[in-house]
Amino acid sequence: MQSDVDLAKKVELESLVKKSRIPAQLDYLQSATGLILGLFMWGHMILVSSILVSKDAMYFITKLMEGEPIFGEAHHEIVTVTAGFILIVFMTHALIAMRKFPGSYRQFRVFREHAVRFQHSDTNLWFVQVITGFIMFFLGSAHIIIMMLNSNNIGPYASADRMVSGWMWPIYLILLVAVELHGSIGLYRLCVKWGWFEGKDSKASRRNLKKIKWAITVFFLGLGLATLAAYIKLGYEHMDRAGERYVPTYKTQGGGV
Repeated sequence: MQSDVDLAKKVELESLVKKSRIPAQLDYLQSATGLILGLFMWGHMILVSSILVSKDAMYFITKLMEGEPIFGEAHHEIVTVTAGFILIVFMTHALIAMRKFPGSYRQFRVFREHAVRFQHSDTNLWFVQVITGFIMFFLGSAHIIIMMLNSNNIGPYASADRMVSGWMWPIYLILLVAVELHGSIGLYRLCVKWGWFEGKDSKASRRNLKKIKWAITVFFLGLGLATLAAYIKLGYEHMDRAGERYVPTYKTQGGGV
């Protein structure tokens, strides 16, 4: 028969094994939520950039996201539920990631000394993620909550008025830079961490991934800035009619998009 000491050791060992799995499980969850948010970010940017095509195109995309072509009428609650889901994923990702942030000024100083001394590019990218993640935790969650509470006020004029008449464009500008940097770096680090797209030469693969990462960053930053500029321009043109909702030409003229 096992002694009480042996049983205690067995229980302690099982407890340590169980605890040792938690960091790995959290890493998987952090990676999964990060991937969801990164892909959502790209899709979201492409959809909102429809304003660069025309106001009608942006209106059509908005109504498509509200299910109007399927249900025959717009259901704003679809946007609310989607935003709520993204908020949960976002907060989960942020809370898990925070465990790896420097917990004190002393830890931060040690990290920066090592980063400066070794000049490791991936370490510097991680630090950029820390800074942009901190910014996003406040501005990103606020933006998502605003969309949840104003899901019926999305469209060419409504979005442009929010930018200019509501003075949200400075916040969106900061958020745009933070999101694009954080997202592209995060997806790059996911590929490196889990060995995605890794060929026979891991160093060469990492160099190629980094080039792709910077190309994606430049593309989406350029697209985002052009989109933001378009909304600001429309917002200034519409300032004297702020609050008016856009009516697409295919409804007023009876034509198509």
